[in-house]
Amino acid sequence: MLDSLNLLRWQDVLDILIVAFIFHQLMAIIRGTRSVQMVVGLLVVGLVYFMASILDLVTLQWLLQTFLSSLFLIIVIVFQQDIRKALTQVGKSPFQRSVDMAEKELDEIIRAVFYLSKRRIGALIVIERDTGLREFIESGFQLDAKLSKELLISIFMPVSPLHDGGVIIYKGRIQTAGSIMPLSQNPYISKRFGTRHRAAIGLSEETDAVIIVVSEETQEISLVQHGALTAMHDELTLTNTLRTIFLPKNGSSAGWKQWLGLS
Repeated sequence: MLDSLNLLRWQDVLDILIVAFIFHQLMAIIRGTRSVQMVVGLLVVGLVYFMASILDLVTLQWLLQTFLSSLFLIIVIVFQQDIRKALTQVGKSPFQRSVDMAEKELDEIIRAVFYLSKRRIGALIVIERDTGLREFIESGFQLDAKLSKELLISIFMPVSPLHDGGVIIYKGRIQTAGSIMPLSQNPYISKRFGTRHRAAIGLSEETDAVIIVVSEETQEISLVQHGALTAMHDELTLTNTLRTIFLPKNGSSAGWKQWLGLS
């Protein structure tokens, strides 16, 4: 045992730590999604193949060997959304800071959100950050208009031709309205959430956007980020949450803390 430890190089320790970190991050990405069941299914197939080899079941072994020979291609096809998400996270630089919103622009959004909530008008508002949303912007109606409470309210009015879909905001301007967002495939999402909430969660699973959802049925306001939905029970809670995200007090050090998972 001691001899084995003596043969252990610092490169081996670093290698083990990197691999462990990669597996931890992959599990964090797929946790709570259908990919967990898929991983279990692949492990079961591998176990059956191992047992077939021990018991010398030639036909079953050949069949599984043929299946497993294309394992890499199968993984790419089955886990394409998770791979895309992982590569997006890897591509983000720890030195890159999100584009912050001015306090007055956040106030315009907050005032519009609570106005819509009181009148049971549904809304889906997306605030773009580091991950570009060009493909979703192109699915909607181009506006490139100055952000204001009045414009947001008019967009989501039921009589407006733009009220379906989501609004995307970037650098304090409404880039587009009526944009189509990807629906989340997470089977653990509560059944009480409709298409609007699933679209918000789906987009947040693929990007780092901050999304605000207003439910026309329950008047609930929710903030969605990184696949997690949080209820905003009052205006103060939403205000403090948005200011924490977009108006960091510690400057650039906040970006490092977020990247390292310390914030």
